[in-house]
Amino acid sequence: MIIPRLWDAFSDPIIGHLSDNTRSRWGRRRPFILIGGLFVSITFVVMWWIPKGEMVHAWFPSESGFQWFQLSYILFTLLLFYTAFNIFEIPHGALGMEMTTDYHARTRLFSAKSFTGNIFAMSTPWLFALANMEVFKGPGGNAVDGMRYVSLIIPVILIPLSLWWFFKLREPGFVKVAKQQKTPFWEDMKLTTTNKNFIMLTLTVFTLAMGFNFVQLIGSYYIAIYYVCGGDIVAGSSLSAIIGSIWAISGVLAVFPLNWISPKLGKRNTLIISILLMCLAQLSKIVCYNPAYPYLLIIPTILLSTGMLFFFTLGASMVGDICDEEELKSGRRTEGSFYAIFWWFMKLGTALASLVGGALIVFTMFDQFQGTKVDSLQGTVREFRSEIQYWQGNQDLSKTNTSLLDNTKEQVTKAIDESKLYFTVLEKESAKKQEKDYQNEAKYISQRKSKFFEVMATTDSTRIKLEYLNQKLTNIDVSSTDSLTKTIIAEAIPLILEPKLEKARMNSFELLAHLEGKSLESKKSGEHYRELIQNSEEVDKKLANISTTIPLEILDKELALIETEMVQLTQQSPYTLLMMRVVEIGLPLLLSIFSIFFILRYSLTEKRSHEIKDLLKQRNLEQKNE
Repeated sequence: MIIPRLWDAFSDPIIGHLSDNTRSRWGRRRPFILIGGLFVSITFVVMWWIPKGEMVHAWFPSESGFQWFQLSYILFTLLLFYTAFNIFEIPHGALGMEMTTDYHARTRLFSAKSFTGNIFAMSTPWLFALANMEVFKGPGGNAVDGMRYVSLIIPVILIPLSLWWFFKLREPGFVKVAKQQKTPFWEDMKLTTTNKNFIMLTLTVFTLAMGFNFVQLIGSYYIAIYYVCGGDIVAGSSLSAIIGSIWAISGVLAVFPLNWISPKLGKRNTLIISILLMCLAQLSKIVCYNPAYPYLLIIPTILLSTGMLFFFTLGASMVGDICDEEELKSGRRTEGSFYAIFWWFMKLGTALASLVGGALIVFTMFDQFQGTKVDSLQGTVREFRSEIQYWQGNQDLSKTNTSLLDNTKEQVTKAIDESKLYFTVLEKESAKKQEKDYQNEAKYISQRKSKFFEVMATTDSTRIKLEYLNQKLTNIDVSSTDSLTKTIIAEAIPLILEPKLEKARMNSFELLAHLEGKSLESKKSGEHYRELIQNSEEVDKKLANISTTIPLEILDKELALIETEMVQLTQQSPYTLLMMRVVEIGLPLLLSIFSIFFILRYSLTEKRSHEIKDLLKQRNLEQKNE
């Protein structure tokens, strides 16, 4: 996340400069808006379709090799995505600055942009909730599997809109700058970085945004799921989606008080009010982060959303005022460069926030491996239950024998392929050198090897039985009696389900081994890990005692009970959850103090802005008369 964000930041000035110096028949902004919109649509989808699965995993000689492959793919596609986003956003923002020269109309214009953006933002949090729905992620899948299909929604919406914007948008300032001399890149950069008011405004926004970016992931994901919802990812993602929608609604509604307050108090004073609103929101979290009343999160959400809307809308509008000031000094309009440098600082802060945010997660001692191993176990159990429910609905003997036998043969063939694949994966995994992850490493490696051999033997035995059954099914006469058909199906179902049970047992072993290792190395959370180990042992024992030969209804109920108990295994330690709240609340408050200091040194008041506009009008009139 750091590298793409750094590239994102450093590409902004280049794109801003190119946009300022473009002279095409369609203007200097619109070609970028079209190309960027189409490119964003494609790269957003590609980003989620990373090659994955057990067979892909087995291609790599070690776990770290597979992780480096995933990292490289994600890094490359993120670089493409952020490049595409910049090609669109920088010229788009610059176009907004040159659409009007009126001091308050510019604020209303950027308010309209925020209003429209928040209308779309209402749906954005629900993408994660949709990704957690089985219709998208599939049986046994997770949110990443779901996002592969949810991502396809974006180009369906964005491609037609990009074409519409290209044909409908106009550039009123292009006539004025069409004859403006093109300038070298470094000259444009010098112009922006020597403007004192621009520096003060940028530092104000950079400092505050950095404070909230540092903790954004902790607050929106980790605290919501692991503290407020006790580790329940499905409940946490639904809560985050609801809170995200409230955030967007608040942002939409905040446009109206902003356009009322700003003309009365001035942009700088309104900006200070927005910072104070965000500080109040942070303080309210002391009470509102409450597992007993999760929807108290609505209070800081409304305050933060309102403050952020005020803050960033005014920031963009004030950059437009600075462009007027610079035109009076130099006689040039370079909105693209100013807008790009402004966002260069914001994105540099975001890149730094990715580094700091990751360090803060480590500082709070969050156990990420616990989450992924529980996720794997839960996914396997859900897939197991989905298969059981499939068979519960496919034992209707009112169907013809031919239909029932063909269906059973198809499922047996799939189970044979699954057993072969899982055996291959286990064989490759057992041969890999185990990377150090546990305190009692020697004991773990010995137990792991024994477990692999045990599961491989069971899986291979099941495959042999399935192949024998498949041969039996091939030779059976379709005119056989109902009783014989029922007997064959009863024999097939336990064998078909067996590979999924073995996967669940293996995942349960991996989770229990990890928790035992963490309990030895964690001094501050020993009691927490002892409780988790006890719960994990219960789950492991129940999976060991389950038999696929029992009636499907009873088997499904037992797995449903296990699935309920697994939610407890996602819980993080009390120390981790406390440190997350302290960091997430305190760090933005601290940096907000610096932000207020910088904005108090910003001197481009409303009175001075009006003077600049009058001087520009007078100069333009004189040039026209000449």
